[in-house]
Amino acid sequence: MFNPSQADVRRFFCGVRAKMLAQAPMEAIETLASLWIAEHPEYFADLADADAAVARNYDETPDKTNPFLHLSMHLSISEQCSIDQPRGIRQAVELLTRRLDSLHEAHHAAMECLGQMLWESQRAGRPPDGDGYIACVQRRATTD
Repeated sequence: MFNPSQADVRRFFCGVRAKMLAQAPMEAIETLASLWIAEHPEYFADLADADAAVARNYDETPDKTNPFLHLSMHLSISEQCSIDQPRGIRQAVELLTRRLDSLHEAHHAAMECLGQMLWESQRAGRPPDGDGYIACVQRRATTD
């Protein structure tokens, strides 16, 4: 199983941004990542220098969103939907997208559910609760 380090993830996104600027060919996962990067121009400066990105500690700047975590969550949700794993995530995100009239905003709402699930899993020392995650996204899709 692929288990990239924090530095690997940061270099990946910085590399994708560099390929975007150079209009270089990309692998499929890079193309998907590039679509999410394009949706977040506020992160372009963070993605400009891979060495600086690897060295940066976002825990020291809690008022600033970690662009690599954010983009990784977009990529994770996209991948989850593409294979419908956990089962039901594709439909839940599709319903949320229709409700919000925006895939981007649906992802942001789903990220809150994903983050909550991961936090609870880590805190309790048990596997992530995929059913709870799906239920959270479904609630967001059906309530105002």
